[in-house]
Amino acid sequence: MKRYNQIGAFRRMIRRTAGARPMAWLYGHIQEPLDRLVYRLTSGRATVTTWLGDVEMTMLTTTGAKTGLPRTHVVLGMPDGERVIVIASNYGRDHHPAWYHNVIVHPVATIEMGGVTREVVARDLKGEERESHYRRAVDIYPGFTLYQRRARREIPVLSFDPVDA
Repeated sequence: MKRYNQIGAFRRMIRRTAGARPMAWLYGHIQEPLDRLVYRLTSGRATVTTWLGDVEMTMLTTTGAKTGLPRTHVVLGMPDGERVIVIASNYGRDHHPAWYHNVIVHPVATIEMGGVTREVVARDLKGEERESHYRRAVDIYPGFTLYQRRARREIPVLSFDPVDA
């Protein structure tokens, strides 16, 4: 039981400190490649972020806005019924992540969660719908609060709805 409590405390510490500027810089450079590698090696069962922070990660494949080529990114996906909510925080940087620009130009994308892949359509949330999902995201990952304080932009919240819905 003591070991379980230590692991839980470690994961909470990771989630709390990840939003700090030095940690966000570090994660911004190493997290995605490591998460992608572990995700593939475990057949979609885990990522480094899942192990360390106990946060469910999602593979989002978009169509490049300029190139038209598929681009896969690791994002924190929050299931919400049939759809998945994603925060375009870009670690609190002043510009939106590349994948955000991609889904604005080409809203049809692919999401892979827990080894299940499905086609989705992106929708930028606004108003109270955006706010309620952003608050939920902060409950899961407190670093979003620090990201919003640093960013000189409103961080977008997107809904990825199944194409067949």
